[in-house]
Amino acid sequence: MISIITTSFNYGEYISETIKSIQAQSYSDWELIIVDDSSEDNSVEIIKSFCKDKRIKLICHDKNKGLTQSVKTGLKYAKGEWIAFLESDDLWRENTLEERVRAIKNNPQVGIIFNDVEEFGDDNTILAVKNNLDKNRVKISKLNFPKNIFYDLNIENFLLTFSAVMIKKEILDDCPLDTPIDALLDWWIFIHISFNNEAFYINKKLTKWRQHKNSYLFRRKKPNFQSVNLEAYLDVWRTQKLGLKFLPFYLKTILLTAIKRFKFYYVITIRTIKKLVGIKPKNSPLFGD
Repeated sequence: MISIITTSFNYGEYISETIKSIQAQSYSDWELIIVDDSSEDNSVEIIKSFCKDKRIKLICHDKNKGLTQSVKTGLKYAKGEWIAFLESDDLWRENTLEERVRAIKNNPQVGIIFNDVEEFGDDNTILAVKNNLDKNRVKISKLNFPKNIFYDLNIENFLLTFSAVMIKKEILDDCPLDTPIDALLDWWIFIHISFNNEAFYINKKLTKWRQHKNSYLFRRKKPNFQSVNLEAYLDVWRTQKLGLKFLPFYLKTILLTAIKRFKFYYVITIRTIKKLVGIKPKNSPLFGD
């Protein structure tokens, strides 16, 4: 069985469509654990209307605890051998779980499965991620799967989103989840679990990744992407006792991170100046050029 964890907070506008995309899966051996993080909209009422399906369980926090605690709660109730995540504003294709299960059967040694995504939603926010997605696909195309991707995640999180990833539960149970940046829990987890585990990539757009201005991805700042990676690698370095042999890679990551931060602030500065003088920027500043 596959345990699906969906964390929910004030996404009543989208959660119904998300749940329906799970119920429509061609692979039916799943359970859905929805953890509502004290939503203030009608999310809970909508979710309860789906709980007649015995495969769906709703857990409600009595106060807002954040993404990390919501994932911890979901894992506590999960009974499946594999954990899939579907964020409460995203969707799956009908064959998403079927394709992932097939990949597991063909590659039993892997502990991480991830797939390509199709971005949809608000046109402006889609534009903000498009260049980044294209760059990730180029990088992924140069990798031979299954493989260990630990040293490939230092600058870009090409696993992209929880909604595109499935992980063995025993691996997640051993993963430290206390990230210094709650909204970037996904990248923190991906770096940690990839150290001792191989991943397999499904080159199909099985996840529909919704882009909108209220998503935490759109609201969080680019430099945070290039700080959680340093924190995560430092934590792995310390806990796995990698010694001085890890130092060259870490120094290289620091250097590349500094370059990307400089580029981000440079782009932001130029676009701010253009706005002040009445020149409309071509793209969103979220991901840079």
